[in-house]
Amino acid sequence: MLAMLRKRWFLIGLVLFISLGLTLGLRDPSFGQSLRTGLFRPRVIVMVVLLLMAFSLDTRQLGQSLRHPAPVLWASVVNSVVVPLLAWGTMRFQTIPDFALGVMIAGSVPCTLAAASVWTRKAGGNDAVSLFATLTTNSICFLVTPFWLNLATAQGVELDAHEMVMRLLQAVLLPTIVGQALRQVPSLGQFATVYKTPIGVVAQCFVLSLVFMASWNAGTYLHENAGGPGWGGVLLVWVTVIMIHLAAMLVAIGGSLLFGFSPRDHAAVAFAGSQKTLPIGVYLATDPKIFGDPNLLGAGLGVPFAVFPMLMYHASQLFIDTAVADAMASRRASGTRSEKTSDDRHRESRNRSAETSSPEAGGKLDESTAGPL
Repeated sequence: MLAMLRKRWFLIGLVLFISLGLTLGLRDPSFGQSLRTGLFRPRVIVMVVLLLMAFSLDTRQLGQSLRHPAPVLWASVVNSVVVPLLAWGTMRFQTIPDFALGVMIAGSVPCTLAAASVWTRKAGGNDAVSLFATLTTNSICFLVTPFWLNLATAQGVELDAHEMVMRLLQAVLLPTIVGQALRQVPSLGQFATVYKTPIGVVAQCFVLSLVFMASWNAGTYLHENAGGPGWGGVLLVWVTVIMIHLAAMLVAIGGSLLFGFSPRDHAAVAFAGSQKTLPIGVYLATDPKIFGDPNLLGAGLGVPFAVFPMLMYHASQLFIDTAVADAMASRRASGTRSEKTSDDRHRESRNRSAETSSPEAGGKLDESTAGPL
């Protein structure tokens, strides 16, 4: 039980904080509003999260990926082009605008900062590729994410592209650069290595605070409006994000096979190409200057449920990718055992052959091959 809690504490926290936020929002929306306007600053929290995550990333192993960049480029293309296109194609099928926009937000954000490399290592893959793809997609998201969101929502939502670019530069790129710069200081780099797990836990706790306030906001909306998205709409959008993730993973693996990448690169490309980061998605969905505007669709018409497709995508990818990583690791281990068994058989065959042809073993040398001596 304790081991399960250690492994799944973040998912358990997501469920608890979503439930608590919705409940409190329904019962006391005024307190949530005062908390959001007084203490809660999504952009500051995201900056802290990304600073901590970037600080904990060890980039010393990137040299190999720089020498062979094709897997990194393909993973980045899948994450930054294929997934947004898949998300865009499913927007029309969603039951409410919140979910349609939320699916597009989930599809447009960059790769996870740590999870892709963790699952790649778990699968026995090349985590240098996944790490480089992570840094690449996060470094260019201030351009990629606004591009896709403006393109997909051009007819229904007015977004300030320049404002979004500047806010992503400040909230994503700046803390990532600062975090990596701090890590280059030897004493700080050693600290980040030793305390990598606690740093990650602190960052995830900040993410849970974002989720909590987003859920409170949704609960407040439900308090003020009789209608909600309905269970049919929730189920549809959840199936949608799962299918997008699986499709992206298949495209990533298919391209890896087509381009002749190594088996270890297949795992890295699969995870880095299909995973999406939670903090940036929650930030985009809740920031009052972006999709968190309570009047985004008109007077009093916001999209408080736009954050939920991102939460669904992230939670689903954790479960799906755990199973995929285990399957890849098992297949790799069985392949390694088969190679070892084959090598052992060849070795034993050579040993038996040597024994039967050895004079000391009572064998008889073939004179035609014994040489002139």
